[in-house]
Amino acid sequence: MWRRGANFEGDTANFIETEQLLETEEFKFSFLQARGSIPILWEQIVDLSYKPHLRVISHEETPKIVERHFHDLMQRYGEIVALDLTDKHGEEGQLSAAYAAEMQKQQHAGYVAFDFHHYCGSSNFDNLKILFDEISEDFEKQRYFLIDRQGNVLEEQRGLFRANCIDSLDRTNVTQCYLAQKSLNLQLQRIGVLTSSECISMFEEEYGKFRILWAEQGDEISLEYAGTHALKGDLVRYGKQTITGMIKDGLSALSRYYLNNFHDGIRQDALDLISGHYSVSRNVPSPFQSNNFEPLTYLPVASALIIGGLTATTFTLQQAGRNPNHYVSSVLCAGITAGVMAIVKANGRHLCSRPRLCGLL
Repeated sequence: MWRRGANFEGDTANFIETEQLLETEEFKFSFLQARGSIPILWEQIVDLSYKPHLRVISHEETPKIVERHFHDLMQRYGEIVALDLTDKHGEEGQLSAAYAAEMQKQQHAGYVAFDFHHYCGSSNFDNLKILFDEISEDFEKQRYFLIDRQGNVLEEQRGLFRANCIDSLDRTNVTQCYLAQKSLNLQLQRIGVLTSSECISMFEEEYGKFRILWAEQGDEISLEYAGTHALKGDLVRYGKQTITGMIKDGLSALSRYYLNNFHDGIRQDALDLISGHYSVSRNVPSPFQSNNFEPLTYLPVASALIIGGLTATTFTLQQAGRNPNHYVSSVLCAGITAGVMAIVKANGRHLCSRPRLCGLL
């Protein structure tokens, strides 16, 4: 979707509370986690490139926005620990640094930066132990919610981990699954199902069900926000990257590229309309009634020219071996193709599907 970051009220894009429930004949357990976009003003506008540029928006209201966001979380959940899973270099690093700078001003919320890609790469799922070791004290303190069959509250969760990556989907889901597994171990040990030296991963059938539960939850969130299944799903299902999983991730990445560039603007308009963010008025002309130039309608023509130009260039190069005059035709076709590609790249933002009902802030 188009939304990234926070609005001026401190609400963030893709904010989702996940509650893991465990029920036995005698007890009921609950463990809460949350995810959401980095709660500062920033944007990532699609422009036909595979990875659009990130831009932090400097604004005097940013400290208040972060404060509002975490104040609301603390009112609802208690002590908050923010887990920032973004890269610590490049544009993600700049965004992470801006987030970290704002979190230093927050007196009642913790902040832990963990470069997921650096430590875990594409398959080193167990390296999340490095993150867990850093937050283990807070994890023990926050605990979980527990009631018995009579409804007596035996334990209350005293806080919440709030995780994020860039879109708060794939890296976030892998990390939340890891923390949920740690909590499940504690809960089962509490009621004597597991000994203090045992963990759920020792029991293949039950552990498989747990992994599938979290993988499917990640898929549902990803389908809602990005339109495809979650990436890195086999890390959650099997604890490792598989060939089938890599192929599936590749197809999902291509689908996300297409949806992000050519469908998400309309989807964002639909959400803004049904959520009441945009109000229809008879006195205001429809944003869809416009006589202005619509670049998106010219994209199929530009695509056809590029494909045709590449085909013509290839054909004339093949013929050039027999007739040197065909080199001129090859250069001409290649030049036209390159020119069209340059125009498309320069106007990438305008050629993508954009929301029309509401501004980004």
